[in-house]
Amino acid sequence: ALGGRVAEEIVYGVDEVTESIADSLPEAFSMAILDDQAAYIESSVRNLRNTVLLGGILAVFVLFLFLRNLRSTMIIGLAIPISVVLAFGPLYIAGISLNLMSLGGLALGVGMLVDNGIVVVENVYRLMDEGYSPFQAARFGVGEVAWPIIASTGTTLAAFLPLALWPGLIGEFMSYLPMTLIIVLGSSLFVALVINPVLTSVFMRVGEETINRRRTHLVSGTLIGIGVAFLALGATGMGNILAIAGLLTLLNTYVLYPATLTFQNTFLPRLEAAYERFLTYVLGGRRPWAFFWGTVGLLFLSIVLMGVFPPKVLFFPDNQPQYLNIFVSKPIGTDLEETNKVAKDIEVRVMEVLARDEFKRPNPETGELESFMVNSVIGTVGNGTSDPNEGPQLGPTPHKARIVVNFVKFQDRRGLATGDVLSAIREELRGYPDAEVVVTKNSDGPPQGAPINLELTGDDYDELLAASENVLRYLRAKDYAGVEELKIDVDKRKPQMPVSIDREKARTYGLSTRDIGYTLRTALFGREVGTYKDGEDDYPINVRFAEEFRHSSDALMNQKVIFRSQSDGQIKEVPISAVANATRSTTFSAVKRKDLKRVITITSNVLEGANPTEIISNMEEDMAQELDIPSTVRWDFTGQQEEQAKEMAFLSKALLIALFLIFLIIVSQFNSVTTPFIIGFSVVFSLIGVLLGLVIFQMEFVIIMTMIGIISLAGVVVNNAIVLIDYTNLLRSRRREELGLEEGESRDAATKLPFEEVNDAIVQGGKTRLRPVLLTAITTVLGLLPLAIGLNIDFVGLVTNYDPNVYVGGDNNVFWKPMSWAIIFGLTFATFLTLIIVPVMYWWIERTTYKWAGRSV
Repeated sequence: ALGGRVAEEIVYGVDEVTESIADSLPEAFSMAILDDQAAYIESSVRNLRNTVLLGGILAVFVLFLFLRNLRSTMIIGLAIPISVVLAFGPLYIAGISLNLMSLGGLALGVGMLVDNGIVVVENVYRLMDEGYSPFQAARFGVGEVAWPIIASTGTTLAAFLPLALWPGLIGEFMSYLPMTLIIVLGSSLFVALVINPVLTSVFMRVGEETINRRRTHLVSGTLIGIGVAFLALGATGMGNILAIAGLLTLLNTYVLYPATLTFQNTFLPRLEAAYERFLTYVLGGRRPWAFFWGTVGLLFLSIVLMGVFPPKVLFFPDNQPQYLNIFVSKPIGTDLEETNKVAKDIEVRVMEVLARDEFKRPNPETGELESFMVNSVIGTVGNGTSDPNEGPQLGPTPHKARIVVNFVKFQDRRGLATGDVLSAIREELRGYPDAEVVVTKNSDGPPQGAPINLELTGDDYDELLAASENVLRYLRAKDYAGVEELKIDVDKRKPQMPVSIDREKARTYGLSTRDIGYTLRTALFGREVGTYKDGEDDYPINVRFAEEFRHSSDALMNQKVIFRSQSDGQIKEVPISAVANATRSTTFSAVKRKDLKRVITITSNVLEGANPTEIISNMEEDMAQELDIPSTVRWDFTGQQEEQAKEMAFLSKALLIALFLIFLIIVSQFNSVTTPFIIGFSVVFSLIGVLLGLVIFQMEFVIIMTMIGIISLAGVVVNNAIVLIDYTNLLRSRRREELGLEEGESRDAATKLPFEEVNDAIVQGGKTRLRPVLLTAITTVLGLLPLAIGLNIDFVGLVTNYDPNVYVGGDNNVFWKPMSWAIIFGLTFATFLTLIIVPVMYWWIERTTYKWAGRSV
């Protein structure tokens, strides 16, 4: 995918060349660009850029709502632009351009960029509130949380590392996302550990900020005044930015700041007190066991619900078409003019479908219905019209045609779905009498095989062909719902004219089969008999039959073979018909091999909304039970299903590798086996949110994107758990020092602190980390929300020409939605796990340790 600037340069260059050529054409001719895929690429990149900006704005707004003052918000919020800018250097060195996948990685990570900064700034502010100087607070605050946030960032990077090593074509396409995330999150760690502490020590102040309304009015009025002056000079963008800044200053003074004070001084303290009471209640009596086993039961329930109400399983997201390909195929040997007649008739039918009232909308100015969905309809007959899924086609193809229907961009479709147009055209062309017609759409992601792709292999090609036709008739008779049209990739209708030579007669005349074949070949394909020289250029002179005689069997067979007789040395002329007979027959069009084995493939697209996985599952079951195929013929479903199984296996392996790397990082951080056990359970339990979300909202399980979301979730979920457990251990260590208890070896040292104190440390650790846990979860969720719902706001257009181009959905949304919702569902539920179940499991393990040591609990 090209970046917006590169696509723009190419488009402008083509436009200039087209205009120069069009100006030189005669009046009877015209030239126009009918298809501009670069415009779609540029639009997609621009929309993703808008999503990144919107996610960042939402994340910063939540920071402002939760944090105690505007300075903290600005310090943490700066992590987003600084991290992105710092990442541009490594991205450039790694050869990663700003394409759809890298921008998607930025959109995925925009909510995570502030996570480390939140923990650092919150801890520094707490120490300053306890009386430390800004320098000491920054120094000690970073020291307390440095290793936890390094470990938490390392676990996130460990989750994406296997994805960056994704093999194959799909891996080459998708690897830009994890590589971008790894680089950007690494930059955010540097910002949190180096830049944020400097900013906090210089600019952070303790206590509530007081707003001087007189100064606010002065600043706001100055900004608005300068903005109006810029607008008067024609600098629309700068003028609007300054005016908006002035209005936001007033809005902050009279609306946002009072709202944040109420939220921070009333709602948050009540929430922290309620959470402290609830956690104390949970850790009392036998209730920890009830919550833990209840969560285990919920995990099994979610798995059962997935089996009872299975979601639709797709390989890649089912996108709305940007353009349609209508492939037309006549029998091999059909004349080009005959194919052209069929193509014209199909074009007329397609135009009639597009002209239906259901695909029209009222003109905003006149109110009359108008067709607006299509940019162009392009018809091509002959060479270059074959379906790419059929593989390369050698030689001319006068029996084939292709019609391309290009739709307008999503935001210009006024709510109409191009998938409905696809279904209507398919229905109109179903069972077309004069040709085989297949209607396909563009697919997101890298090239893929057909949704239904059945391969039959065998040694005896005649037997293989007969078995393939038998399978094709069987599957067509079953008439599976959702199958467009099954077709075989070998055409038995290819005409041929075998020439049978009577060798006895040929020998009587002194003719050889070589002479006869050479004469026929010369008539059909020509023979070089000389060279025409024009200056320094040489042109070969070829002699062959004229067009009308090349297609006449009588002319070919009645031509004379001229040769010198070896018996008497005389020149003789013998008609080919005197020694050979020509007959008419048909044969198969090609012999195809895969891995040196002869193969015939049966393929089909699926109708809009159909699930290819379910269709193939039904086909496999029926073929295994009912169809009688020779034992020498083997069959297997490949194409998308083969790729789907292969990629699912890799992603499952990547998830296990990610969990193993996360386990190693946590063990090295805590020097403990029990802590990785706790955090590992929290990762597994987070699947409850993903599974229940898919079942409740009936969303598709997209193999590629949903699995990327689950793997990403594994790296995100552990962050808050690491910080929470590390701070709880820190409280225990401080309490042990306060009570004057001796340090000892691992388990003995842990049991020296009374269990009541351990229980208090768990509650206080959860209460202290409640705000950063909620902040990191909400900022990540809100950072992903525009990507999940497809909300697009063009901020550049808003400030430059007052057109925000607001819409929901789009082609990007279809692609990124499964991944985004998987993370949102899982992280939302994982927040509950971090705040409740992680303390429960920590309490349970410590209680067991105390019992083994013989200490009272």
